[in-house]
Amino acid sequence: MIHTFATLLSPEQVVRVHDASLEILEQVGILVRNPRAREIFAAHGGRVDAQSEIVRLPVQVVEHYRKMFPPTFTFCARDPRYDRSIPDDSPLILTGSSAPNIIDPVTGYERRARSDDLARIAHLINELPGYDVFSISTLADDAPPGQFSLSRYYPSLKNTVKPLRANTPPNEAENMLRLAYLVAGSEAAFRAHPFITHHYCPVVSPLTMDFDSTWLLIFFSEQNLPSYFSVVPNAGLTSPLTMLGTLAQCNAEFLAAAVLTQMVQPGKAVIYSTLPTVADMRSGAYSPGAIETGILHMGCAQMARFYDVPAGGYIGLTNSKINDAQSGFETGMSAVAGYLGGVDILNMAGLLDALMAFDFAKAVIDNEIALMLKQIRRGFEFREENFALDQIAAIGPGGMFAGTEHTLERMRTGMFLSDVADRDPRAQWQERGGLDAQARALRRARDILTRDNPAVFSPEVDARVRAAFIGMVAGDSLPPEGWKRVVPSTEPEGESGLRRRRRRYEQVPG
Repeated sequence: MIHTFATLLSPEQVVRVHDASLEILEQVGILVRNPRAREIFAAHGGRVDAQSEIVRLPVQVVEHYRKMFPPTFTFCARDPRYDRSIPDDSPLILTGSSAPNIIDPVTGYERRARSDDLARIAHLINELPGYDVFSISTLADDAPPGQFSLSRYYPSLKNTVKPLRANTPPNEAENMLRLAYLVAGSEAAFRAHPFITHHYCPVVSPLTMDFDSTWLLIFFSEQNLPSYFSVVPNAGLTSPLTMLGTLAQCNAEFLAAAVLTQMVQPGKAVIYSTLPTVADMRSGAYSPGAIETGILHMGCAQMARFYDVPAGGYIGLTNSKINDAQSGFETGMSAVAGYLGGVDILNMAGLLDALMAFDFAKAVIDNEIALMLKQIRRGFEFREENFALDQIAAIGPGGMFAGTEHTLERMRTGMFLSDVADRDPRAQWQERGGLDAQARALRRARDILTRDNPAVFSPEVDARVRAAFIGMVAGDSLPPEGWKRVVPSTEPEGESGLRRRRRRYEQVPG
């Protein structure tokens, strides 16, 4: 594991960023649109200008409440075996969220995402081992009136047992909780193990807290349910066009929202979650795939360690419109930079075109990147037996380790074995069709989505939920049109079964 994270700021510079953020909050202040939030700030030492709605936070107020930040955050799952806590289980890999569109896995064309797409995405994420949390990846264009959020939550919960992270508009928050209670069996059961983590963006850069998302911050803090916020400054447009100025403003915005959280519910867990970007000022384009996003996340991670809270956010994104080399290097560079810099969670997976479209093949490739990040965490596994000095002595100069029992015992665990990256000679690659990474990844997605999903609700749970919400979307993960469902074999798997499955997997056309 990583013992010392990469740093871009000295300890003295970290303190200076903190001091600059305190100056912003005390001297400039933050515009707070939600009157309840202004009342809470005022009752806990904030200076509120009723006419301008500006709230200024004295240094001593911020310092008092920041000492309440807990050092850990836990994502609970429908199946407790998949519960994850940070920083101990870092890095946690989350899907990107709330894209309006999807790349149709059959036609390859972009279209609006539907609830049945979400069911398939949840099924896929449930079966890909690199993912720790399913952050609901798309919207649902087919949502019935009044069921916008239910049409996203229900297919997602129904098709994965991993932790779920999502956002909810205020007018649907109660319905969402009602759904959660029905799935858990009761309100008490859900509150004992809350398998949904709520997310919101109360700060609109620069230095503004909106009405609805701030309401959500207060509501879920009062409910003491798992939730956290993200701040998203965009240098050149909504923050200064310097990395340091954007970091200082981002840090001030984090502190404002985190302090409000503690004022509502002292000791409530938070995450220093961000999506700081630098606009491409040649056109004003939004550029989350730029390397500066990774750099800013490294700075935010240092500030998070200063406050002793977990860090993370939307990192490993891409501006590419297709799952190509640009998609790979933008995702990979920022993700590795962020993790080496101490980021605990990465909302990185499955989305193209600056969070606008989900792609099944990219989700499979990002699963590989996720597993590579976890391999970095594994590191050298520093134990005396891993020096293998007896093996080195036994083989000696000029020998070969390939046929030894020591090697055979470790051939599946000694390195990360990729499902997508092709490492064979060109001749063998060509014999198998010469498929590129996109085609191989889509084939892997097809292999998963044409098989039964072990995560689905029991008939009793499904009946209970559907009886409570009349007219709700089906929420079933069915193979897309043209993809034939695979009937499970009753034969034990074993080594020969694994080989047959791999041959069948390799023969499925893209």
